[in-house]
Amino acid sequence: MSSILYVQTSDDPERQYSPLVLAQSAKAMDIKAEVYYLGQGLRILQPGAAEKIKIGDFPNVAEMIQKSIEMGITVYVCEASKQLLGWEKVELVEGCKIVGAATLNDLVLDADATMWF
Repeated sequence: MSSILYVQTSDDPERQYSPLVLAQSAKAMDIKAEVYYLGQGLRILQPGAAEKIKIGDFPNVAEMIQKSIEMGITVYVCEASKQLLGWEKVELVEGCKIVGAATLNDLVLDADATMWF
């Protein structure tokens, strides 16, 4: 099975939809899709943040993240990025998997393609 890793590094509202839409599309095409949040991208995963982002006719970003998880798309969160942001104890969107920084290297090496946002 082919696989694509989508890496979200930004908290810019307009950049939130692309990795989620593409991951959901890949999953529908029977491609393994994973999303990895890194750096400033983690800010979107705080409770309430993703609910505030809604552009056009798309659902809000929280709904997009939840749908992705429900579809079986793993959503990873970089532990080192949490530490860099000073978040020792922070609530994040339910269903995300917190992993070490080395996991990103493993995921990139295992993926057939990667896309960064």
